[in-house]
Amino acid sequence: MNPVEPFLQQQGALILDGGLATELEARGFNLDDPLWSARLLLEQPDAIRQVHLDYLYAGADCVISASYQATISGFMARGVSRAEAIRLIRLAVELALAARDDFWGVAANRNGRLRPLVAASVGPYGAYLADGSEYTGNYGLETAELIAWHRERWHILANSGADLLACETIPSYREAEALRYLLAETPDTWAWFSFSCRDGHHISDGTPITDCVRLLADAPRVAAIGVNCTPPRYIPALIKAIHQVTDKPIVVYPNSGEIYDPERHCWLGESVPAEFGTYSREWRKLGAALIGGCCRTGPAHIRQIADRMRRGGQRE
Repeated sequence: MNPVEPFLQQQGALILDGGLATELEARGFNLDDPLWSARLLLEQPDAIRQVHLDYLYAGADCVISASYQATISGFMARGVSRAEAIRLIRLAVELALAARDDFWGVAANRNGRLRPLVAASVGPYGAYLADGSEYTGNYGLETAELIAWHRERWHILANSGADLLACETIPSYREAEALRYLLAETPDTWAWFSFSCRDGHHISDGTPITDCVRLLADAPRVAAIGVNCTPPRYIPALIKAIHQVTDKPIVVYPNSGEIYDPERHCWLGESVPAEFGTYSREWRKLGAALIGGCCRTGPAHIRQIADRMRRGGQRE
């Protein structure tokens, strides 16, 4: 059974967590590193576990592991052995599982809630490159090369104990093809697929979102299809486009909508949690079923979503 279905049946939506790396940065951790959040798997793993736990207490039904930028090649470039790199990738999921189990071990947290899920993050090839190509998809690689690059980590995460995989911030059609192929190699694994988008109709490499959805719509064990790390203003049009070509659950977890100024090294704009929560009700009414936040969203944003989703019940 699709692991998200019990949540949709009981409360009409599944609430995801918010940004992990940017929340760690907000707490004072320096992630200016090619490993980004995966740096703390090496240095301060308990900080990751605490963020997962805080999201669960904020109302998240699912936390996403810190494996987005955790790769064997990335760790080995830091002088870590292959065996240790594999252990660190597994640790990312273990921290999320431990936070979930700690949360669920408190009897009061089980009142009216389903046992939260853990999704193992599968970041794009561009996340490993750490050169911004995760938002363009311009890798210069063919689908077969992407399959080969992703394969070992995919199988590690598929056998990590996570409830499902989160194939997230996918910027290119070829990478979606590669991950769909790997999903077929692990027939007992469920995964959602979410794309980074440049506007309300196209993913980052310019492919229409509807073409990407059609690629996945008939694939077994695709738990949901949607969008993440995309400005909130594009989400309504993207939900409508996805809804036209699939009846699978739609997942959306946009960024805060703020814009990063690389010259001034600062974020421009403002992120208001209550406003984000209000948006979430609109996304739900349009057809989104899995809803959360990405970069620059935190527990306060998720608390606002949880308040509106659980208070509102089934889709209006």
